[in-house]
Amino acid sequence: MIEKIKKMLGIGPKVDLGELIGRGAVIIDVRSTGEYAGGHLKSSINIPLNVLGSQISKLKKDKPVITCCASGMRSGSAKSMLQSSGFEVYNGGSWYNLKKYER
Repeated sequence: MIEKIKKMLGIGPKVDLGELIGRGAVIIDVRSTGEYAGGHLKSSINIPLNVLGSQISKLKKDKPVITCCASGMRSGSAKSMLQSSGFEVYNGGSWYNLKKYER
């Protein structure tokens, strides 16, 4: 029970996003097309949150997925949506904070 609560609150061991990216994780930026055009990670793909549900079948489950947005709120929603479809997924928060991992 306590582990479930910790998982829901995001408490527990931190995931090394840099290591996941190094292993080829797919970065999905769920901001709007306009926001994405204003700046994004070169390695990310843009699937706005409002269309993610209809695009899930086009994604592969062979690599971990990192979701990002402007602040972490929409990417948290995207994480939940993808997890319920069987993906290994992590909320990367703001796309700008993930820039430090970009090569």
